[in-house]
Amino acid sequence: MAAPQFLVHDTVDTVGVVVVEGVKAGAALSGWLMATDATIRIKSLGSIPLGHKVALRDIKEGATIIKYGHDIGVAVKDIKKGGHVHIQNVKTKRW
Repeated sequence: MAAPQFLVHDTVDTVGVVVVEGVKAGAALSGWLMATDATIRIKSLGSIPLGHKVALRDIKEGATIIKYGHDIGVAVKDIKKGGHVHIQNVKTKRW
C-alpha cells in the first residue's frame, strides 16, 4: 500500500487528518483507519492544507465532529463527504 494521504484513528471518527501537501479539488484520497488497519478512499471536494481535516461522510449542521475518537466541536453548516473541515464550518462547544 502507498503511504496514506489522511489518517483516521477510530471507526467513530467523522473526519480524517490530511498528512500530505497539495491536496486539490477532485483528488482521489487514500486514508488509513488505524483502529482496523483498513483503507478508506474518498474524493476531495476542494483544496485541503496539510494538517487540516477532511469529512469522511456527510455531516449535518449541528452534528458533533469526532476526530481521533474525541468530540472536537460542532458543525455550524452542512459539510459534504470529502469537504474541508476547519474554522469555516466547525466551532468549539465551549463558547
